[in-house]
Amino acid sequence: MSGKVLERAQIDIHGSAKTPDEAVDEAGRILVAAGAVTPEYVGFMHDRERLVSTYMGNFLAIPHGTNEGKDTVLASALSFVRYDEPIDWNGNPVRFVVGIAGKDNGHLDILSGIATIFSDEDQVDKLLKAESIDDVLVILDDVNA
Repeated sequence: MSGKVLERAQIDIHGSAKTPDEAVDEAGRILVAAGAVTPEYVGFMHDRERLVSTYMGNFLAIPHGTNEGKDTVLASALSFVRYDEPIDWNGNPVRFVVGIAGKDNGHLDILSGIATIFSDEDQVDKLLKAESIDDVLVILDDVNA
């Protein structure tokens, strides 16, 4: 890992999931492939979703693990998946799933950065219209700062 929480390989602008469970798996697989978490972390992401919905508004869900899963986090990282068709997330339309793994409470700053970007409807619109991974990376660059 390079020290950045979001790299090109961690972005998918054409996710294939149709359900929240599939989307959590998809986001989790990216975090595992990035070397940020062990495969067990994905189960803790599902545990979190069962406890409380990670839907945040503005087409965004942010699945992340429970405190019990913190030992399965190897490095702070994000995964970003955009869906062409909205996923029904307990009655809410989700087009973006941002998986988060935070080492040593690093997820708090990451969450803050994501929340800032997604609270701006112009930024959300740009993310919806982004034509490439590089376009997404430019919009989300602040989370790497």
